[in-house]
Amino acid sequence: MELDATGPGAGPVTVRRGVPAGAERRAAELYWGAFGRKLGPALNPASKAVPFLAGHLSSPRTVCALVDGQLVGLAGYQHGGQAPAGGSARAVLRAYGHLRGLRRLLILALFERRPAPGQLVMDGIAVDQDMRGRGIGSLLIEEVAAVAAERECREIRLDVIDTNPRARALYERRGFTALRTARTPYLRRLLGFGAVTTMRRPVGTPEVGEL
Repeated sequence: MELDATGPGAGPVTVRRGVPAGAERRAAELYWGAFGRKLGPALNPASKAVPFLAGHLSSPRTVCALVDGQLVGLAGYQHGGQAPAGGSARAVLRAYGHLRGLRRLLILALFERRPAPGQLVMDGIAVDQDMRGRGIGSLLIEEVAAVAAERECREIRLDVIDTNPRARALYERRGFTALRTARTPYLRRLLGFGAVTTMRRPVGTPEVGEL
């Protein structure tokens, strides 16, 4: 899949499945840039979180966007009992130590979202700040939708936090509708957000809106 990019010196955006070999660190940096505020209480400091994510991003559970061979965006998804990032409990304890690691595991458990039968859960989109507004997020969503269709899922599900209205607007443009909102004001001080909205999109929904 390609999209003609606009801007000086920019080639077309191409989308592929899996993190390219050698781009694991770059993928981790993009992921941390998008979700560091959310994951910070569990994985800080960044100097430790980025290498940890680089070693535990699951290439088969990601779709990536590249420009001129450089990774500029990615989206992760959960299906078949596997998630795109996080590592095992043992890996967290090994990286952060047993005492601090146990607390971090409890925080990570708050983010766990298991797909129901027939569902594919999208774990969010990370796009390089300098490349936003060029349709990369839409391309990644549609590639995830293609994965869902191939796996005969009936719907895609995702969660979006109340402090990310831009992401919610993108999801709505791509055919997602809100199912419910869970308000968790007691987590605002710890995690930086106080509500999570679950959204869904039936698989096979025609593309809507503009890239």
